[in-house]
Amino acid sequence: MTTVTVVRKEGRIAIAADTLTKWGGGKESADYVANHEKIIRVGDSYVAITGSATFKLILADYFASLEETPPLDSVASIFSVWNTMHGTLKEQYYLQTGEDKEEDLESSRMDVLIANRHGIFGVAAHRTVQEFSKFYAYGSGSSYALGAMYAAYRAPSLDAEAIARLGVMAAAEFHDESGLPVQSFRFDVA
Repeated sequence: MTTVTVVRKEGRIAIAADTLTKWGGGKESADYVANHEKIIRVGDSYVAITGSATFKLILADYFASLEETPPLDSVASIFSVWNTMHGTLKEQYYLQTGEDKEEDLESSRMDVLIANRHGIFGVAAHRTVQEFSKFYAYGSGSSYALGAMYAAYRAPSLDAEAIARLGVMAAAEFHDESGLPVQSFRFDVA
């Protein structure tokens, strides 16, 4: 698994991710895996991906195959993009959807955070899209990341990137499925 974070604070947005890859009981650190990044660029957005390591390759391939980069600028537009993409995940990328019969919807089997000049967003596995006002985290170490970011958010000396990185670092310290180094991006917003 992984830990990804996103933060909005004082006119700046940041997104961060750990770089550890896990396969069952084994782990592959950034020292051994050259393509360890979990954040991809989609147009003017950064997308941090949790779930199978293959999802990063799938999303990069999917978005590169489109004639136009879709807008990821609102809850409605992101939902539309993800709902369309879900069908493609099943047909072209062989997404397994054998679901528990108690589930209302098929799962896309990944949670992602999105950061762009329009805001910070999250897309859960069942395509629930939320816009966050301050910060959020997804992944196996998210509870540690959320606690660290909550404690740090009000500190005037810490900007959005420092808080996003701190969340990932806390997860890497206390959860065995997240690992350093941290990958992060930041930008100013109006």
